[in-house]
Amino acid sequence: MKHLFTRRAVMAGLTALGVIAGTIGTAAAADKITVGALRFTSHAGGFVAFEKGFFTEQGLEVEFKFFQAAQPMAVAIASGDVDFGVTSITGGLVNLADKGAVKVIGGVLQEEKGIDGSAILVSTAAYEAGLTSPDKLAGHSLGITQTGSSFHYMASQVAAKEGFAVSEISLKPLQKVGAIIGALKSAQIDAMIIVPHIAKPLSNSGAAKIIGWIGDYDDYQVTTAFTSAKNAAERPELVKKFVAAYAKGAADFNAVMVDKSKGDAAIEDMTTLIHKYVYTSRPYEKAAPSIKNGAMRLQPGLKLNLTNVKKQLAWFQSEGLVGKDITIDTLVDTQFVETY
Repeated sequence: MKHLFTRRAVMAGLTALGVIAGTIGTAAAADKITVGALRFTSHAGGFVAFEKGFFTEQGLEVEFKFFQAAQPMAVAIASGDVDFGVTSITGGLVNLADKGAVKVIGGVLQEEKGIDGSAILVSTAAYEAGLTSPDKLAGHSLGITQTGSSFHYMASQVAAKEGFAVSEISLKPLQKVGAIIGALKSAQIDAMIIVPHIAKPLSNSGAAKIIGWIGDYDDYQVTTAFTSAKNAAERPELVKKFVAAYAKGAADFNAVMVDKSKGDAAIEDMTTLIHKYVYTSRPYEKAAPSIKNGAMRLQPGLKLNLTNVKKQLAWFQSEGLVGKDITIDTLVDTQFVETY
């Protein structure tokens, strides 16, 4: 049988091949991004989004880079080593925003009454010596990562509500969360403030005592999502893709781990997923309770508690940690998420 190829048929075939090639090219052209994170359950929105393919759905190829404190992550964003970060607002981040280097683009972790959040934890020795409630923190030592960190801010809110100046607490900058935990367990410091997946196991083991919760002191926007000011201004579509993927991961996390609406099997599956990133040095049986204890609600749609962020900025300014002329618009780009 002879096969006759008309010019029209040949052109149609070439067009079809072009469409296929274009489709293949588009599929291969994923945007590669690096996401900064801490190995905390509170960062699980990103881990879920990665493991369940939500970043891929948005055409993003993600690599995580892990840090042990918030301020180094902000520096990495400013330098271009990291494209997106999720962590607390610090004096360092605000100063980088003032230099035109970074922008907050959304909210991630929010203290919520009725759900255990950041705990005020004291050493067993300090507790037995009488440090049994937050109003007694004046005159005691409290470990923080750096001056101007989220830990510094939280300590100030506790002090203010209890009626004394944060300067009456002996703040000990120890750079890394692990170092603070070690200092508390060995009674080198009296107190620390930390997320529940760390606080509860320490308390349950007898190594420390929980004496209060930050949710009782502040409507705290604990962590935010941020990126470079250049990405926010010049690549808004990329930022929108990141927000959409992360928000989908956060929604899945909330449904399974916070609202517990998908059943026990789903909780176990997600705990297994998170264990790839959190408490990786522990066997699953020992890591799982801590991961579950750390389940705090992540902001739906990455909406941002702008009212509280303004309060944080005002505190950094009052402490002389950032310039007094910095405005909220310098720090936050509100085009990407809902604010309240």
